Amino acid sequence: MEPIRRLAFNQEKGIFTVPAEDARDEVKALSRRMHSLLEDVDRAHEELEESREHLIQSEKLAMVGKLAASVAHSIRNPLTSVKMRLFSLERSLNLAPTQREDFEVIAEEIGHIDTIVGNFLEFSRPPKLKMQPLSLSDVVDMTLQLLKHRLESYGVRVELDRKRRLPKTLLDPDQMKEVLVNLILNACEAMGEGGHLRIVEESGMMGDHGYVVLVRIKDSGPGIPDEIKDKIFEPFFSTKEEGSGLGLAIARRILQDHWGWIHVHSKPGQGTTFVVGLPCKERGLWLRS
Repeated sequence: MEPIRRLAFNQEKGIFTVPAEDARDEVKALSRRMHSLLEDVDRAHEELEESREHLIQSEKLAMVGKLAASVAHSIRNPLTSVKMRLFSLERSLNLAPTQREDFEVIAEEIGHIDTIVGNFLEFSRPPKLKMQPLSLSDVVDMTLQLLKHRLESYGVRVELDRKRRLPKTLLDPDQMKEVLVNLILNACEAMGEGGHLRIVEESGMMGDHGYVVLVRIKDSGPGIPDEIKDKIFEPFFSTKEEGSGLGLAIARRILQDHWGWIHVHSKPGQGTTFVVGLPCKERGLWLRS
């Protein structure tokens, strides 16, 4: 019976892995031990499958990243030339109101293409952050000013809930502006024509995170189905036919680079709320607001 007793003995912990009442029943002890071993094998198999999937995904991302960088560089050069010519024409031509409206649409669509190209370049080669002490409220204001015409074209009513300006923290304003632009445009596209966009700024203590600043972006759209909610931050996953599927993946990476986070709360038919959070030292540590 000694081989059976050895199987029922945990060599690492130096104890029997069976209850005391089973210590004299070697067959029962062996049964329990084998059951435990089978559970360990199943768990190891699941972890191996997850690692395999992650490895395959990493290989795909590496390959697409190289291809994206090459294609994006080839597109950006002529695109830059077109943008410069449009800028020159806008300053030199005396356009009628309807012509100017068409001109602005063309400029916006070219800007959209440039954004997509920039996303591929940024995904393949993340830019170095230029951190500076700044209030996230300033980034919100810059973003809303930048998207003013786009919001008007969607007919979206924007409500900014700001009791006071957020305290300053270290951030890259251009990168954080890109995060907010992506979230607001996604909300506009989800709501379609019309809709209500509510932006709430908050600050305070949050558990282990310490003092934090938050921006909540809530739309009145249809919400995100539960079956895809866990996939929206994955690279190249998109529910839009023309989407690259990189916007939210880049947004999450930018926030991770800022030691921050992004969460989503959504129920079908009840809209979607994205929460952007950044760590912040105690009030006034960086600069007095």
